[in-house]
Amino acid sequence: MKLNEWINELGKKVYSISEKPILTSTIVLVFVSVIVLSLSATYYRDNFYSFYGQVLAEAHGMIFDIAVIGILIFWLNKTGEKRSRIRAYKDEIDDFRLWESQEAAFRTVGNIKRLNRHKLYNINLAHSYLVKTNLNYVKLIGANLNYANLFNSALIDVNLEGARLNQTNFENCNMNQSLLCKAYANGAIFRDTYLIKANFEKAFLIKADFTNAFLMEANLQGAYLTGSDFTNANLYKADLRGAKGLTIEALSEAKTLYLAQFDEEISQLIHSEHPELVGK
Repeated sequence: MKLNEWINELGKKVYSISEKPILTSTIVLVFVSVIVLSLSATYYRDNFYSFYGQVLAEAHGMIFDIAVIGILIFWLNKTGEKRSRIRAYKDEIDDFRLWESQEAAFRTVGNIKRLNRHKLYNINLAHSYLVKTNLNYVKLIGANLNYANLFNSALIDVNLEGARLNQTNFENCNMNQSLLCKAYANGAIFRDTYLIKANFEKAFLIKADFTNAFLMEANLQGAYLTGSDFTNANLYKADLRGAKGLTIEALSEAKTLYLAQFDEEISQLIHSEHPELVGK
């Protein structure tokens, strides 16, 4: 009985040691060192200098292994881990894509910001539900947000340069100082949206809805505005020079065009037909 108890106790101790990797490694190192040093004792005594030279040669080989193979393996592992994390973030965005809930919205935003930290901006967010979220200062250069819903979200200074925003809902958002140069926002909804100093240069805004939008000092140079709705929009100091498809009929619905900039032909028509819009 005592022998069995002793064996069981020994087994428990061995198992507890195996659960501690540092202790296990230390025991193995001591055990192997004792064996190797014992077998090498005659070489230390009879032919020390020759044996010492061979040890140094092996040491140089070990340094080479650490410097080349070790660093290479470490880099490959880190690269693999990074790719796995990025894939996981993108998969989670896909999982929540059509789920219309605040949890889905907040988790998607979290993944967007994590991908931004990895310097990834071209993210597929088509049909995503991002209502009432905080995307201030996020970069989504070239991203796909077609048909996404960002109602009542914060997008201050967001970078959407070259992004696809067709039929995207930005209603009641704060997009002050946002960058939308060369974005594709045909049919996008900007109703009641703050777009102060937003940059829409050369953006595609065909049939975009700017009803009640605040476009003060916005840059719309060279933008494509065919069929866009500016009903009650504030275009104070907005720059619409070179805009394509811009009509007097659309501008006549605006709240104000005071100090806004237009091509010469459009400017003359506005001053002659709608002087009340360019006055204070």
